[in-house]
Amino acid sequence: MIGTAGILLFRKRPAGTEVFLIHMGGPMWAKRDEGAWSIPKGEIDAFEDPLDAATREFQEEVGSPVAGDFISLSTFRQNSTKNLSVWAVEGDIDPVTLKSNVFSMVWPPKSGRLQEYPEADRGAWFGKSEAYAKIVKGQQKVLDAFFAMKRT
Repeated sequence: MIGTAGILLFRKRPAGTEVFLIHMGGPMWAKRDEGAWSIPKGEIDAFEDPLDAATREFQEEVGSPVAGDFISLSTFRQNSTKNLSVWAVEGDIDPVTLKSNVFSMVWPPKSGRLQEYPEADRGAWFGKSEAYAKIVKGQQKVLDAFFAMKRT
């Protein structure tokens, strides 16, 4: 089982709590919106502390460091091969400043052309109902745990 870790950044607004999600980059997600957003997350390196991995991945995918009082939400089974450990932290970020690292893949398939794409092509703040519509199905349990907390 692959271990992954991520951060759910949130902010409180008069209309309710919002969460920050990233739209996954690359050609397979380019034309999708609903079900194509994620928390910033990634694989935990060997011997790496999961919270350290989560904050590193946030920096790599968003381009900004994250700090604060981290709240462990739990470890969730994202799919048949991945467990996802998630922490929530209150903070704010301007989505316009998002600067993600890149990955390489052959595209179009079987073309032999190696191309680079950002891991996240944009970020946005969402209220509860919109976040559920946008986030990938395997991470909806993260939102369940977060919105069940009394402090939200």
